[in-house]
Amino acid sequence: PIQSNPIQSSENQILVGKKAGQREKASMGDYSRAHVCQCLSRLWSLRPTSTVTIYGERRKTGQQFVEGVLNLAHHLSKLGIVPGNVVAICAFNSDWYLEWMLAVAYLGGILAPVNYRWSFEESRVALEAVRPALIVTDDCCTWLSELQNSTMFSSRWHVTVDSLSSTSNRMENESYAKTCDIPYAKHLSIKYCWAPEDVAVVCFTSGTTGRPKGVTISHSALIVQSLAKIAIVGYTEDDVYLHTAPMCHIGGISSGLAMLMAGGCHVLIPKFEAKLAAQAIEENHVTSLIT
Repeated sequence: PIQSNPIQSSENQILVGKKAGQREKASMGDYSRAHVCQCLSRLWSLRPTSTVTIYGERRKTGQQFVEGVLNLAHHLSKLGIVPGNVVAICAFNSDWYLEWMLAVAYLGGILAPVNYRWSFEESRVALEAVRPALIVTDDCCTWLSELQNSTMFSSRWHVTVDSLSSTSNRMENESYAKTCDIPYAKHLSIKYCWAPEDVAVVCFTSGTTGRPKGVTISHSALIVQSLAKIAIVGYTEDDVYLHTAPMCHIGGISSGLAMLMAGGCHVLIPKFEAKLAAQAIEENHVTSLIT
């Protein structure tokens, strides 16, 4: 049940029907309109002290995870990310990746996951299609310097994520440094926004041409697919899910979202390696994964 729409890029925004920048909000209890951040209130209220993410030695409870998402969204808002802005991300799996996925959606942004296995040319074509306002990378991104030196590089900001650090990112833009000292109130305030046409993610597929093409996927499409997985597989809050599929792929995204909605625990490894996966399964008593 994946809903797709053609992409039109203009001035760092995807315009698909409604006026770009239109800002709409929902209260914590409003589920009449689908939004991937609706899982946050459940994690906050039902899993506040339970571990919901594990990445190496780093563990976060439901409350800590939600606070991380809202804190990141707060800073991105101060930076200037608005509904309809595209945020591209090229990184290995990590708990930070999950937080970025939800923080961008919280502001009505559109996440564009880029496959870390791609060459510079493949990445360039994909990014040219969506014209991101912000690019997020980690050490797996080998083509960033080439991209920055190319004529198409138009992103206003770049974030480098250090997945192993206790600090989530550093921003290569002076204006961001000024937002880092802004105090963040740690009470729950779920007032999320939507992008035009309720687009949540742009997933890339090569199809038959071999060139990346973006497909827009709505909040409702992601949630319907996740609910189907919960119903068919039977995910519950007692599950421990190992992220072996990359979150740049729709399979990794939708399965991760299904587990967020169920309220289970996420175990994240950078990418699939047999020994690392086996170790994570044994140490964390993993109950489910996809390959």
